[in-house]
Order: sequence, then structure tokens, then C-alpha cells
Amino acid sequence: MSVPQGKLVIVSGPSGSGKTTLVSRLAQAEPEQVWVSVSATTRPPRPGEQNGKSYWFLSPEEFRRQIQQGQLLEWAEVYPGIYYGTPRQPVEEHLRQGKWVVLEIDVQGAQQVLKHFPQATTIFVRPRSWEELERRLRGRGTEDEQALQRRLETARREWQQQTLYQYLVINDKIDEALEQLRRILHQQAPAAPSSES
Repeated sequence: MSVPQGKLVIVSGPSGSGKTTLVSRLAQAEPEQVWVSVSATTRPPRPGEQNGKSYWFLSPEEFRRQIQQGQLLEWAEVYPGIYYGTPRQPVEEHLRQGKWVVLEIDVQGAQQVLKHFPQATTIFVRPRSWEELERRLRGRGTEDEQALQRRLETARREWQQQTLYQYLVINDKIDEALEQLRRILHQQAPAAPSSES
């Protein structure tokens, strides 16, 4: 009997929504089932980030080559001169192995992936309010005001597109958000035939 086809799960949310932490916790909670895709980017690594684990850090030339050769499932210029994308081959490989493949990508990328995988499960993650999101982004203190305003502008555009997603997870308390995420995925799992009670 062949291995069942896996499930593609798209998780999006504005910067500051806590989606990276949430996806990481999901992978820890479901290690046999979940594989988290590693995105490629042309931005420089931040302190503590590892190539191949945090991201695949590519030169702009290498990134463009992968676009031309169809090696990316989706890609976008998220900030001026900064590209992000999802390598296609490992995603397809893990789906063949029956895994739940989680793509943590932006709204723009999600729309591209859905053209290839219209059956994907789509989940939008955000805090309860816009004010809370802005507080989180300002609290990071990692950017000057101009860069922060650009990030807020992008976050607002993404916030407005949450209705395009099948599920909404409010990430105020990480443990509760994780349980909600797991319930969604188990509910969406191909179930064995059983009588309805």
C-alpha cells in the first residue's frame, strides 16, 4: 500500500503575530507528523540564525537563477531588494512521505502556492487587536522609525486580507493558540471511515 499523500498547510500573519514561534511549537508537539519548510531569502542573517535551519540565505543572483529554473513554489520581493521564497523540491518530497508540510509565508506567497495546491489548508495568525500588534513591533526596538513604518504598512495590508483564509487563530496566549492550531489540523486530517455519533 502506498504512503498517503501529505497535507499542505499555509500559515500567514503579519510581522509580530508570533506565527514563527507558533509553528515552531507545533513542530515540537507533532514531530512525527509535521515538517516545516525552510524559506530562502536574500536578506542577511540576523544574530543566531543558521543557514539551512532558519532560512536558506542566498545571493540575489542565486535567488533569480532559482526563479528562472522553476525551483521556487512561490517568491516575492517583500521589502525593496529583499526577496523571500519557498524551495519546491523539499515540499513535494515531504508531501510524498505523507507529512503535514507547513509553509510559514506571507499573503502574497500564499496566493501563489494555492494555484499549485488549491486543496491546502490556510490559517491566518494574529493578535486580538491591531493596537497589540503595533505594540509588539515597536517593543522589538530593532528598527529605526522609517523601517518600522514600512513594516507596519506591510502588516496592515496583510491584516486586511485575513478573510481570504479558511481559519483564524488569535495568538494572545501561545498555549491556547497552539491547541487551536492542532485542533484545526487534526480535524482536517484524512480520517479513517467511521460511523458518525
